[in-house]
Amino acid sequence: MTTTSPDLAPDPRLDDIARSCIALHVRMTARAVTRAYDEAMRPSGLKTTQFVLLSALSTGAWRSVTELAERFALERTSLTRNLQLLAAADLIEAVECKGRASIYAVTDKGRAAIEAAIPYWRAAQDRIEGGLGKERWSETRDGLKALRRVARETR
Repeated sequence: MTTTSPDLAPDPRLDDIARSCIALHVRMTARAVTRAYDEAMRPSGLKTTQFVLLSALSTGAWRSVTELAERFALERTSLTRNLQLLAAADLIEAVECKGRASIYAVTDKGRAAIEAAIPYWRAAQDRIEGGLGKERWSETRDGLKALRRVARETR
């Protein structure tokens, strides 16, 4: 095990990284928010990611898994795994296949799960938005959109 010698001064660059790293702060925030929503939604039996995917799929607006992954900034493999879990629970079903690509639709059981989860999602949404205030949340949402746009442009 390697340890830092007590007589060596800490590197101020590392403190600066911890205070200013956008990736670190966004990830910490995402995990904290996800935990809060997941905890609030636990009685519904759905995790936040599942609820959002079911809600998105229920619109019928997605032509492919790739398009859905791009829209929600998910790795395609992570999205596929989540879709498989939803399909195994009979919440979605493949309705069309083009080669290896499937298009999914929400089943009646999935629609019932969405309806049952909405009050729990709403409670989490209201609690977090209320803690920020509507104006600050609107500014934060706009800032996050801008951050995603800049991140995509730098790839």
